Amino acid sequence: MIDEQSLIDNDFLRQFELKVDQQLAKIEYSLQERKIFLTKLVIPEDVFSESLKNDFITLVFKHIEDRNLSIVPTSPEIAKFMRKNRQYKNMLPVGVRI
Repeated sequence: MIDEQSLIDNDFLRQFELKVDQQLAKIEYSLQERKIFLTKLVIPEDVFSESLKNDFITLVFKHIEDRNLSIVPTSPEIAKFMRKNRQYKNMLPVGVRI
């Protein structure tokens, strides 16, 4: 599992960032009212692994949950992760289903 302190919420660039072996993995987002739209997941090929991807998304979801925001996964990879991990279903805004 990735260390929580290694996650950076770069609100200027509107992305969550994670340094992995001198590479930058990121999840881009758009914040509207109490909803955060996760729009794009980028993990460099050199460091990509399914476990890294899952750990990174889990860490971002925990950070969002701590901020008491709803998640709208517009990125296909993040929507797929949410479908597989139904425990995050309660983080969807009312009326949104995946």
